Amino acid sequence: MAKRKTKFMCKECGYESPKWMGKCPGCNAWNTMVEELEESRTPRRGGFTTSSSTLARKAESITKVENIKQSRIYTDMDECNRVLGGGLVQGSLVLIGGDPGIGKSTLLLQVCSQLALKKHRVLYISGEESVQQTKLRADRLGVQAEELFVLSETDFELVAKAVDDVQPTLLVVDSIQTVYHPAVTSAPGSVSQVRECTAELMRIAKTKNIAVFIVGHVTKEGSIAGPRLLEHMVDTVLYFEGERHHTYRILRSVKNRFGSTNEIGIFEMKEEGLTEVKNPSEIFLEERSKGAAGSTVVASMEGTRPVLVEIQALISPTGYGNPRRMATGIDHNRVSLIMAVLEKRVGLLLQNQDAYLKVAGGVKLDEPAIDLAVAVSIASSFRNQTSEPTDVVIGEVGLTGEIRRVSRIEQRVQEAAKLGFKRVIIPAKNLGGWTIPKEVNVIGVNTIEQALQYTLGG
Repeated sequence: MAKRKTKFMCKECGYESPKWMGKCPGCNAWNTMVEELEESRTPRRGGFTTSSSTLARKAESITKVENIKQSRIYTDMDECNRVLGGGLVQGSLVLIGGDPGIGKSTLLLQVCSQLALKKHRVLYISGEESVQQTKLRADRLGVQAEELFVLSETDFELVAKAVDDVQPTLLVVDSIQTVYHPAVTSAPGSVSQVRECTAELMRIAKTKNIAVFIVGHVTKEGSIAGPRLLEHMVDTVLYFEGERHHTYRILRSVKNRFGSTNEIGIFEMKEEGLTEVKNPSEIFLEERSKGAAGSTVVASMEGTRPVLVEIQALISPTGYGNPRRMATGIDHNRVSLIMAVLEKRVGLLLQNQDAYLKVAGGVKLDEPAIDLAVAVSIASSFRNQTSEPTDVVIGEVGLTGEIRRVSRIEQRVQEAAKLGFKRVIIPAKNLGGWTIPKEVNVIGVNTIEQALQYTLGG
């Protein structure tokens, strides 16, 4: 009988310890050590190299390394191709996470159908649904492809056997927390099981040149469940975001070894499945009320794409000793910082005011170029003065009240001009070196006071 031993492993960073600890020495997180039971077995050779890897290799100059062009598979959805960096790379391992019911399985089944109709053989492994349930979803989405094979299985050895039998171009595992490896005695979804199964899928992807999608559950905080090591092992990490009660969904890339990170793709959930949103700026601005105080439009870069969104602010006197600061779609600390700059450099008395800020449309903005638009929205609501509805405000705000330059200013201004905006407020340091569209008036500002003079009239 195989000898069993107990160990403790951090579910955040994968740190192993022979005894339980309240604080993980690896990532300094509290109460993350979980008990794992593991059989003592002969360790296998790690990685995804072949037997020829036992031969000694010599280091070579990077200038003499031969470039190998990555072969990509293109779906019928340009939004999906953009997030993946220009298409799905063969031999890549892609992790996609999102809230339950957000549409991860729907998106992957549509991608599988599109590739299967292009004569790519696709294998869809479902560990949470039966084959009949997958068929019901396929009928609802209108999926009819002979090259799409489905299997309901959680035993990884049987999954590997199915891959050998089907020889697919694309493999989908939904989800990684339901699959277990018989050689590991811990429960499915545990740190050991998730790490082992992901490593085996990595080996399959690299040795057989198969593109692999794995679906990951998320925690209540919104991060992918399981060890953080899971995100380090895969080539690409995608998050499928959105409110379940709204129709729009955002596919966001946070890691991509084959393309740009922080790319987003916008989709709309309909009865027949997910459809692309070609111009997300129009979607985010279509319900904007003109002439309302506290509303400002900013051009934010999401990866390589400029997106125009509306930032709304509501400033009202507080009835308590400590004013409230609430923000949706913007970092709470950034809002507090900008309000401190407005109070110190501009003279707005905000210390007895409650502040509520929101990015309309459910988008999350985290780049510095939105600072000036946030400041204008706060000042507009505090003074109850409306800014011009045809203005777009771009710029980073420093602690001394200066407006700092931002990246890709030409693309931002061109997107604003394309949607009919007449004036763009930008940092003065960004003027020059690029062509300004004729239909838009670009104004450069050096301080936050100048920006408020142009947008609010003093």
